[in-house]
Amino acid sequence: MSQLSTRHLLGIRDLTSEDIALILSTAKQFKEVINRPIKKVPSLRDITIANLFFENSTRTKLSFELAEKRLSADVLNFSASGSSVSKGETLIDTANNILAMKVDMVVMRHPHPGAAEFLSQKIDATIINAGDGTHEHPTQALLDAFSIEERLGSLQGKKVAIVGDIVHSRVALSNVFCLQKSGAEVMLCGPRTLMPKHAESLGVQVSHHLEEALEWCDVANMLRVQQERMDKGYFPSIREYSMQYGLTMEKLKSVNRDLVIMHPGPINRGVEITSEVADSEYSIILHQVENGVAVRMAVLYLLAQKA
Repeated sequence: MSQLSTRHLLGIRDLTSEDIALILSTAKQFKEVINRPIKKVPSLRDITIANLFFENSTRTKLSFELAEKRLSADVLNFSASGSSVSKGETLIDTANNILAMKVDMVVMRHPHPGAAEFLSQKIDATIINAGDGTHEHPTQALLDAFSIEERLGSLQGKKVAIVGDIVHSRVALSNVFCLQKSGAEVMLCGPRTLMPKHAESLGVQVSHHLEEALEWCDVANMLRVQQERMDKGYFPSIREYSMQYGLTMEKLKSVNRDLVIMHPGPINRGVEITSEVADSEYSIILHQVENGVAVRMAVLYLLAQKA
C-alpha cells in the first residue's frame, strides 16, 4: 500500500506531489464512507489522539474531532484557556503530560509559527499542524484542493486566485504550496498593505485589482479579513476594503464564464463576500466544510500507518 513520505503533517511544504495525490485519493474513499447510513469505520480503533488547541477554533476543531470519531479513535480534547497553560505551563510540559497518558497522535493549533515543528522534535508522537500563527494550515489547503478537484475534475492547469488578507493568512501560504505541487497556477490578489513583500518569490502572480484576478482565474478563494490580527491600519476602513475587494454578484456576473467561489470561513458577510454570492450556485463553501472531514480522516488514517 502507498504510504506518506513523512511521519508528521507540519506543513504542505514538507509534502511531495505524490503525498498530496495519495491524501486526496484516500479522502475520496472516506467521503463515500461518511455518506453511508453507518458512518463509522474501525480503522483507528487502538489509536488515541489528543486535540491541543492553544488558539480559538470552531470549524477546524469540530472537523478533526468528527474525523477522529468516524475512524473510531479515542479522543482527548484540550483547550488552553481552561488549562494549566493559563497558569504558565510550557508547551513541552503540556505535551509531555498528555503523552504520559499514552497518546499516539497530537493535533495542534497554536498562535506561534513553527510550534508544531518544535513539538515534533521534542516528543515521540505524530504531530498534525491544525494551524500555527500566520505560517501554515495544511489540512485547509488539502480540503480546498480536494474541493476544486471534485468540482473541476482536476487541478492540473487550473488558475486559482487567492484574494484578500494574504499577509496574515496561513491558509494562503499552504494553498500556494499545495496548488503548485498539484499543477495549478496561483495568483495572489489584495491591497499592497496586505501582500507579503516576498510574494513574487513564491512563483505566483500578484494583482492589486479584484476585477483583474476574476478575469484571469477559474477559482476565486476569498479570504477572511483577520481583524483580530490587525494591530495597525492596513486600509482606511472595512467599507473601503469591501468596495475594492469584496466579491459581489455584479462583479461575478461581469466575468463572462462560470467561476468557482470558495471561502475558508468563517465568513464576514458583506465584507469579503456578499450573502448572495456565498449562497449562490457558484459557491462550494459548504462542500469545503463537508470535505474537511473526509480529508482529515485521510490524513489521520495515513499518518497512523507511520506512527
